[in-house]
Amino acid sequence: MSKLPHNSSTHGWIFWIKAAGVCLFSLYSAAAFYYSTLTPDILRLGLSIVFPLLVLGVFFFAPARLRRPAIPALCAIFIIWYLTDPPRNHRDWAGEYALPADAILTGRTVYIQNIRNFKYKTETDYTPRYYDTEYNLDDLSSVDMITSYWAGESIAHVFLTFGFKDGRHLAISIETRRQKRFPYSAIAGFFHHYEMFYVTADEQDLIGVRTDIRKERVYLYRLFISQQTRERLFKSYISEIHFLHSHPRWYNTLADNCTTEILSRAGAQLHYRLDWRVLLSGYTASLAYDLGLLNTQYDFPTLKRLSRIQRPSGATPDAYYSQEIRANLPLEKKPTLSQSK
Repeated sequence: MSKLPHNSSTHGWIFWIKAAGVCLFSLYSAAAFYYSTLTPDILRLGLSIVFPLLVLGVFFFAPARLRRPAIPALCAIFIIWYLTDPPRNHRDWAGEYALPADAILTGRTVYIQNIRNFKYKTETDYTPRYYDTEYNLDDLSSVDMITSYWAGESIAHVFLTFGFKDGRHLAISIETRRQKRFPYSAIAGFFHHYEMFYVTADEQDLIGVRTDIRKERVYLYRLFISQQTRERLFKSYISEIHFLHSHPRWYNTLADNCTTEILSRAGAQLHYRLDWRVLLSGYTASLAYDLGLLNTQYDFPTLKRLSRIQRPSGATPDAYYSQEIRANLPLEKKPTLSQSK
């Protein structure tokens, strides 16, 4: 008489652990194909259905002699595709991401091409404008951090703006580069869907669209860092802008997002990049405060309240926008009693 298969509880648990892993892999692969940039769309959508069903079908219904080599082979095929799926600079981009900036450092002078300066009527109705200019590193006088909230307190968009002695400001925002054919999706950022994009723009454009057009809650904090650190940070941004112009890379919500990229450009240590306030970017300013980078003469709740940009009803960004938004903000540390003597 043939021997019955051994169905111990241990083997049962092992089976269900494997089954859970296969189900998670199938779900992840379905999302990865669905949010991929594969063309035509029928291929992208077809793979998002057929591939996970194939994996599940093989695991649950194929005989063991077929299942044992097939599941690792399917996993390997997916991993090889995912790791070799290349980011690209040449796609049909949404208008605000159509033209990337480029930057070249020659001696102490930075030449920047395609600085964005859109004129907005609404968020989607705007006149595209770009210009080229140059900056001298010796004139770099400030770095401010912007946090912009559109919903609750946990998630915000964070970016930097660099100030110069002549009153000009250059805002640089690390964002997802979206194609025209795709609507924005927060989930898509976890997969190979968006390329990394350094929006390099006037403050009237990059901050103004948030304060005056989208009506977001926007805060501006002065970063108290040395001149050497300011210059090193700016040069790091310039270097990456030039690199991305010919070497695109993927944006990733977890590993390569607007906040982690700032820390990477600043050369922050790994444990700061793993701080929970980096993922929940709405709290990034409190992390900067705890690191002593903001104005610590106020407690953080007071500093945050004072640092919100207040705009008059019906205001639109104009040539004096940068001066107007800073007029009543706590940008400088007040002298202490010992310093005033």
